[in-house]
Amino acid sequence: MRFWITMVSVLAFDQLSKWWIVANYQVGESHALLGQWLHLTYVQNRGAAFGIMSGQSWFFLTAALIVIIGLIYYNLRYSVDRLVQIMMGLIVAGALGNFIDRIRLRYVIDFFDLGWWPVFNIADMAVVVGGCLLVLHMFFFMKEG
Repeated sequence: MRFWITMVSVLAFDQLSKWWIVANYQVGESHALLGQWLHLTYVQNRGAAFGIMSGQSWFFLTAALIVIIGLIYYNLRYSVDRLVQIMMGLIVAGALGNFIDRIRLRYVIDFFDLGWWPVFNIADMAVVVGGCLLVLHMFFFMKEG
């Protein structure tokens, strides 16, 4: 159940935040949120992180679909630890959030701007946090056997 709650909550937060940015910002518009440390900057990303592979939506859509279907299947088929359900829910929510953007708009709405890192969104954070936590869990907490 934690998988579904995490997935729906994060996906809703991601899509609402993107809706808010589009409703209140013009493309390229930027405002400081936390002084010099964090700005909200509306960017339409047609590639992956750092803008690489711009225009290759088919690749990103296919990869996201494989991750989404694979993790949902795994969650339904196997008994998954509670914390792992949350980690997998984060990954699926993030993949699905950007998948929706690519299908609907043909680009991903990004808006968190650190200045020294590519602009990103809540979906990106969910994938990175969920993925990193899952890797750490696999290395330090999974039993061999």
